[in-house]
Amino acid sequence: RPSFIFSALPICQLLSSGPPNPTLPKSATNKNSATMSSGRIKLMNMLMRPNRSKLKGYQKQPPPKRWNIVRGDTVQVIDRKHPEFGKQGKVQVVIREKMRVIVEDVNLGPRRIKADPERGTKGETIMTERSIHYSNLNLVDPVTGFPTKVTYSYLEDGKKVRISKRSGAIIPKPDVWKQEKMTNLIASEDSDTIVDDDVWGVTYEERTSKWEDMRQELLRTIEDNEKKSGIEE
Repeated sequence: RPSFIFSALPICQLLSSGPPNPTLPKSATNKNSATMSSGRIKLMNMLMRPNRSKLKGYQKQPPPKRWNIVRGDTVQVIDRKHPEFGKQGKVQVVIREKMRVIVEDVNLGPRRIKADPERGTKGETIMTERSIHYSNLNLVDPVTGFPTKVTYSYLEDGKKVRISKRSGAIIPKPDVWKQEKMTNLIASEDSDTIVDDDVWGVTYEERTSKWEDMRQELLRTIEDNEKKSGIEE
């Protein structure tokens, strides 16, 4: 029967080990083998690492069941790896489709504005707020001033409110959240009706279309031709 020899070493170490070089001294051979083994181990780990972009549900995270943060709230960055860690600010925009939030004066970044020769404006670089992921923010406790998680409860009148887990205080929703954001609001004074009686006045004049006029003229021409042909007969 053939005899097999099994080794207890990992595969990456077996691959990294190679025949020693007789021309180099023993210390240099050991250093080269150590560096080669570490390099091959890193390469094996990179090859065996799964592609996270192809994992199910990695890129698109499920949205939260409750949106605790709304427009107008005071929040703080809680991610320690974020460069803006510990900063507080008011929420300007909540992008629920992308699960991102824009906070006032937090996470500023440069933005280039192109020049417009027609208007006479020059190109410049301004600092604007960039969005932050929803999971990197927490509401600020109104009593302690520190970030806190929230829970929900009901008042005596049946109103649902947010309650801080740090101090137990009620965190009311701001009035800005209830107001709709007005964009592209144009006030036209020419089309406004000042007198109440003018509202009931008839200002619409019915006009026939161009094709209807041509059709009526064609019908009249056909009738005239039929009458002439009848008289001649």
